[in-house]
Amino acid sequence: MALLFSLILAITCLFAASPSGVRLVGGLHRCEGRVEVKQNGQWGTVCDDGWDIKDVAVVCRELGCGAANGTPSGILYEPPAENEQKVFIQEVGCTGTEDTLAQCEQEEAYDCLHNEDAGALCENPESPFFPVPENVRLADGPGHCKGRVEVKHQNQWYSVCQTGWSLRAAKVVCRQLGCGRAVLTQKRCNKPAQGQRSMWLSQMSCSGREATLQDCPSGSWGKSTCIHDEDTWVECEDPFDLRLVGGDKLCSGRLEVLHKGAWGSVCDDNWGEKEDQVVCKQLGCGKSLSPSFKDRKSYGPGVGRIWLDDVHCSGEEQSLEQCQHRFWGYHDCTHQEDVAVICSGKYYRWRVHKGWQGG
Repeated sequence: MALLFSLILAITCLFAASPSGVRLVGGLHRCEGRVEVKQNGQWGTVCDDGWDIKDVAVVCRELGCGAANGTPSGILYEPPAENEQKVFIQEVGCTGTEDTLAQCEQEEAYDCLHNEDAGALCENPESPFFPVPENVRLADGPGHCKGRVEVKHQNQWYSVCQTGWSLRAAKVVCRQLGCGRAVLTQKRCNKPAQGQRSMWLSQMSCSGREATLQDCPSGSWGKSTCIHDEDTWVECEDPFDLRLVGGDKLCSGRLEVLHKGAWGSVCDDNWGEKEDQVVCKQLGCGKSLSPSFKDRKSYGPGVGRIWLDDVHCSGEEQSLEQCQHRFWGYHDCTHQEDVAVICSGKYYRWRVHKGWQGG
């Protein structure tokens, strides 16, 4: 028993010594840059071993930023980390639902250099297009993109009644949370998923084009006769990561998106300038250079899955998952039709272990 208590105490002390703060350095705004964490009063970097979009989502949440938009290399951001600055942690393993990076599984760094520093790209809260995700959430689900709809009012969370709810309202919630498309809304939750909070909103009437759920007309706040059998459950597609591959620059190449742990290409059916703009924006790579057909084909065909087809963007979206597209994996294309994108950003890459070099 004493041994068990000592083990618990040791684990508790180890967790207490984990990073108590996080910041992003060198980006265009406070929600983009090289990831740095604070230990014992000193700021150090994070190794990109195992670093993915779920880890970035937690950093964005901890900083009060928006949705995670990308996992750029930390070496892209100037000024670079100083040689005497330490790499504190590596092999970060977040589920994406944690409130802080310190709550994620992680290891003390043992074989990482600064050419492997991790970076993060979140939505900019100062942007006029930035949603207000702290006022709505999907609770008790597997990740932040599935769950029971709750809204926040005067620092209290309340359930949303299914009366008047529709898939159009679900689309607004998914967009506001930085998730993918709304794929399911259930008017009645199973007992284990029912909330215990007060019922607050009912008679939601969204067009599906609103930026936030708060923009939708509704019944009187705080006045509802609903019971928890009428809680609203929504499921959105998970947000996906993207990258440009096949070239010598981080900001040009064949487009690939990540879905269910696998990278796959995008078909060029109906693809155009507006879709290019959204990709360049999401990657932090400036503007599209409107490449010619020959330039697009210079990156060669991909292999493996073709994840997306018939993508249609307005050009105003902050990330590609907000654009219309077929369901994942449904297409009538071959890899000869893979999309390639060339942006104005001039980040060159060369391999040093696993890092990208900016230039």
